[in-house]
Amino acid sequence: MDALLCLSGRALSLLREWVGADPGCGVARALLAFATGDRWSDAVLKEQLVIAYRDAQAAGAREAGLVYGVYLHTHRQYRLAADHLVDHFARWPADETAGLLMGAFFSCGDLAYRTRGEELTVSQAALAGPDNWPWASWLAATRAEQGRSREAYALAERALELRPRSGVAAHALAHAGHELGTGGAGVGFLDDWLAADPDAVQSRHLNWHAALHSLACGDVQEARRRADTALAATDVGMRAATNWRLLLIGQSPARRSDLDQVRELLAAPGGTAEVFHTFNLALALAVEAATDDLDALATRCAADGRADYREVLAPVVRALAAVTAGRPSAAVELLTALGDRVERIGGVRVEREIVQDTLARALVDAGDPARAADLLRHRTTGRHHHSYEDHLLTPRAPRTPPAAATDRR
Repeated sequence: MDALLCLSGRALSLLREWVGADPGCGVARALLAFATGDRWSDAVLKEQLVIAYRDAQAAGAREAGLVYGVYLHTHRQYRLAADHLVDHFARWPADETAGLLMGAFFSCGDLAYRTRGEELTVSQAALAGPDNWPWASWLAATRAEQGRSREAYALAERALELRPRSGVAAHALAHAGHELGTGGAGVGFLDDWLAADPDAVQSRHLNWHAALHSLACGDVQEARRRADTALAATDVGMRAATNWRLLLIGQSPARRSDLDQVRELLAAPGGTAEVFHTFNLALALAVEAATDDLDALATRCAADGRADYREVLAPVVRALAAVTAGRPSAAVELLTALGDRVERIGGVRVEREIVQDTLARALVDAGDPARAADLLRHRTTGRHHHSYEDHLLTPRAPRTPPAAATDRR
C-alpha cells in the first residue's frame, strides 16, 4: 500500500505479488484492477471485480465498500463513484485506500463535483491530521489547483519531509512551482526525485513539468530536449502542449506527433469521449497548422449534444484554427468571449493556462501588446521566473505556419 500511495515504480509488481500470496484478499485484487484495468477486456475486468467483491464482503463492510468504489471508477461511472466516496468517508473517515479513488470527482466533467471533491479532501485531511503524508499530499494537490500556490508548496514540502517518495506530493510541488515560477530549482528537484525511481508512475508527466519549468526560465533548448527524450509517441497531449507553447514564442518545436495518428485518434470511439482529451488532440492539430482539420473539429464540437463541447471547446478550437491561419484578431474575439468558461475544458490549471497563452500571443500579433501585458500581469509580477511570459509579450514578425515535421517518433 505504501508503494501504491507513493505511485512507486514498484507498485504494480508488489500488487501482483500481494494478489499471488493472498488470492482471497478482495481489496488487493480490486487495487490491481484499478491499476491495470485499462489494459484488460471488459469481460476480464468484470470477472476480476466480481471475485474481488465476493471476497471483500467476507472481510467486512469497509473492504466491500472499497471494492465497489473501484468497480464504479474502473467502469467510468465517476459520479456514482464520487457519491459512493462521500458515504464511505462518512463511515470510515480519512481512509487512505479510498483516497486513491478521489480522482472520480475530477473526472466527472462537472465543476460542482470538482468543488465537492476539493471540499471533501480538505475535510478528510483535517481529520487525518498534519502528520498523515498521503492526505497532506492530496491536500497539497488540491490547494495547487485552487491557486493557493504558496500553501500548496508548503504542504507538499511537509508531505515530502514525512515521506520523501510521495509521488502525489512531488506532483503537487511541480504544480505549485509552476505557479510560483521556480524554474531551474523546480527542474533540479524533479530530476533528483526521479533519479531515485526512474520507473515511477508519473515519470513522463513529471518530465513534462520539468520541461515547463525550463520554458519558464527561458531554457527552450532544455525544454525541447526533455520533450524529445522523456515523452513517448503515445504522449500526444503532453507533446502537443509543449510544442504549441514553443511555437507561441516563435521557437521551433520538439519532435511532433504524426498528423495521421492524430486524425485516427480523433476518429476513434474515445476521440471525443472527454472534452480535455479532445482539446489535447486539437492542440496537436494546431502544432501541425492543420487549419482545415481544426475547422472540421470545431464544426463537429459545435453540433455536439454536450454543452461543454458546444460552448467551450468549439470556440477554443476555432481560435486555434484562426491562429494557424494567421488571423489573430479572430482568435482574440473568440477567446475573450469565452471568459471563465475555459475552466469547463477540464484538465488542471497548468494545462488550461495554454488557452491564456494563446490569447496573449494573439493579442500581441493583433497589435494590442498592452492588453496582452495586462492579461499576464499576475504571472509576470507573481512568478520568480517568467521569461516565457516575456517572450509571449514580445512582438514578432509574421511567420509562416510550421511545415510538416520530418523528425517524428
